[in-house]
Amino acid sequence: MEPELRKIVTFDEDIHREGAKAANPALRMIGVAAVVKNPWYGKGHVEDLQPDIRRLAPPLGKMLTERLIALAGSGDAIEAYGKACISGTDCEIEHASALIHTLQFGNFYREAVGAKSYLGFTNTRGPANTQIQIPLMDKHDTGRRSHYLTVQFSIYDAPAHDELVVALGAATGGRPHHRIGDRYSDLAALGHDLENPAGV
Repeated sequence: MEPELRKIVTFDEDIHREGAKAANPALRMIGVAAVVKNPWYGKGHVEDLQPDIRRLAPPLGKMLTERLIALAGSGDAIEAYGKACISGTDCEIEHASALIHTLQFGNFYREAVGAKSYLGFTNTRGPANTQIQIPLMDKHDTGRRSHYLTVQFSIYDAPAHDELVVALGAATGGRPHHRIGDRYSDLAALGHDLENPAGV
């Protein structure tokens, strides 16, 4: 990895009870984050971000995906997935977007879990200990609401003012006791065409 990498942080939780009922099976939620020096920091307005995107996004995507798959045990064990990036306080939001909104980053994860859907995301800015929120969705079906989840954690000393925190998240299933239906049942109840929900 490039010398911009300061550290990697992992988050791992098993949820055994939700509300008044046991979760069976337990839901596992995982996050992996890399703290990196912002390659555009101190350079003023950089018009062309592509050279550093091409340099940094692939190794970051590969490294974070491999670490997450190792934690989960396999790509098949992951049912919901997402990504996030936080810019330090002296960094542009565009810098957070640059490293995660490229196929050179996300395709490593999609291919590793055999996904069909796009990766849910957040790109935000904040100081050290800002909560990382990684929105998840079903890796095959964006309308499956049972898998709308959020991996949440923070890093006490990151991002520094000149750093980016790049993260991937995963869950092994949907919310325990999910019972609000899905996008398709709503569309049917509203009399909308599933293939053209906006009626365009």
